[in-house]
Amino acid sequence: MRLVFAGAGASRGMALGRARLEQPSRFLIDERPLGEDEVDAELERLRLAIEAAREELQQLRRKLHGSTAREVAEFLDAHSLMLADRELTAGIYELIRKGRHRASAAVKMQRDRLVGIFEAMDDPYLRSRKEDIDHVIGRVQASLLRESSAEERRLAARVGEILVSDTVAPSELLPLAEHGVLGVVLTSGSSFSHSAILARSLRLPMIVAAHAALSAVHDDDLLLIDGESGEVVVHPTAQDLARYRNWQRETAQRSKQLALLRDTDTRTRDGVAITLHANAEAPTDVAQARTLGAAGIGLYRTEFLFLQRRELPGEEEQFLAYRDLVLGMQGRPVTIRTLDLGADKSDASGLVLDAEENPALGVRGVRLSLRLPQLLAIQLRAILRASAYGPVRVLVPMVSAAAEIESVRRMLAECARDLRSAGHEVAHNVELGAMVEVPAAALALGGMIHLVDFVAIGTNDLVQYTLAVDRNNDHLAHLYDPLHPAVLKLIAHTIHTAHRHGRRATLCGEMAGNRRYTALLLALGLTDFSMHPGLLLEVRETINGLDHATLRRHAAALLRAPTRERIARVLQRLGLPD
Repeated sequence: MRLVFAGAGASRGMALGRARLEQPSRFLIDERPLGEDEVDAELERLRLAIEAAREELQQLRRKLHGSTAREVAEFLDAHSLMLADRELTAGIYELIRKGRHRASAAVKMQRDRLVGIFEAMDDPYLRSRKEDIDHVIGRVQASLLRESSAEERRLAARVGEILVSDTVAPSELLPLAEHGVLGVVLTSGSSFSHSAILARSLRLPMIVAAHAALSAVHDDDLLLIDGESGEVVVHPTAQDLARYRNWQRETAQRSKQLALLRDTDTRTRDGVAITLHANAEAPTDVAQARTLGAAGIGLYRTEFLFLQRRELPGEEEQFLAYRDLVLGMQGRPVTIRTLDLGADKSDASGLVLDAEENPALGVRGVRLSLRLPQLLAIQLRAILRASAYGPVRVLVPMVSAAAEIESVRRMLAECARDLRSAGHEVAHNVELGAMVEVPAAALALGGMIHLVDFVAIGTNDLVQYTLAVDRNNDHLAHLYDPLHPAVLKLIAHTIHTAHRHGRRATLCGEMAGNRRYTALLLALGLTDFSMHPGLLLEVRETINGLDHATLRRHAAALLRAPTRERIARVLQRLGLPD
């Protein structure tokens, strides 16, 4: 019988497939008592299962590339560390050795004990981390089950399904998509989580906060999901299937229409030229950006060269990667961001850094580069050498003070002088820019603008730091709001300050590629966007249909609005989405 329930749309698109339920109870728990003569073998079985789970995480690290690597690295790191943690593993071994429990039962008992500890915590963020325990324990249980059952292998190999679960780790999304999973329905989660952001990048329909999903859906039920409206249809009727087929036809037709915009200019209805750059970190991103008519690369993330390896990349390796990037854009400008790593990702990059209680507020970005000047010098030399092959700009992340930019500029000049003395060709002028992702950088921009040639606004972190909201914490998803008045004021102030001093201001956070915010950003004065290359044509189409002068006339009203609701009313008066 047809059943319909709703969640929140997190990644657009529709999908039709068989339900595949994923929950901790799916693992077979062997409750039989363990004989004394079986203890050693069971301990070895557990050890091999933990090793297999850790190797599985390492294989995921080696397999992930491009935009996915950055989004999931911190989760892979955290889960690897948990598998190496004696608090987690020693207790399981003890349950086998002294309690005579079999491995699967011991693992479940340890999981329940640790989850109970997390659930008793007062801090909602720490309570939410119990999901990490489930993800890690699930990997170990799956490894144990693979020894004696083909069921887990069959689940991993099945295709054409829609995953239904409480949560899904970002590290699991790419292999799920590669094995044919067509969409995801979660009982919890937020549209601002790393998993949701990654799903949008993969064009994988996702619905979150569908609280009825696990109770209303059974394995192999036929599901139709709509990742935009958040609707889930169980046992769809002929009319539902006809709607799905219409959506497929309309999507194919829309793709053809958007393809016509590949070689067109990006201009508002009243003739104002807008520049659309692409974010990239892999050759596939660069090729797509060039094919879809990006004006250049507005943000090239260099972290992929450092992640998933034991040693740091040398100058020659980096130079070849940056040279190929510049050549790949065929004369269009490329903005290369210096290394943006911190203690939370250093163990995967060949760097050895002290652990930090709060790495988001720790030694990361330019702070790390200035602490390790030789590392920065190698990267700057490689970038400068690549500048001989086309226009290149250097972007510095996590800037909060003028002294940081002064130090990088001084080192950039020294590296250029040394390279020229050694006979290397270096462009006459390589521009230096600062990322504005810390509120202090936005507020103090007027005092440091003379030190930079351009600025880039990183809204993902700017929203997080301005509102003191961890965007990965599902319990705070309702507080992570790009339309918060404080966020809009900081964005507008940054754009205005840059333009007043004759500097370009690019916005390269997720807001840039979300058509919901395009008109708003134009109203605030933004003329330079940078986004995932797959979103370029949609944003170009949106801009071409807007009147710039009309939007700019409403900028003051948007910035005067004291609440999100008042901002929404201004947008509604313009006939725009809030």
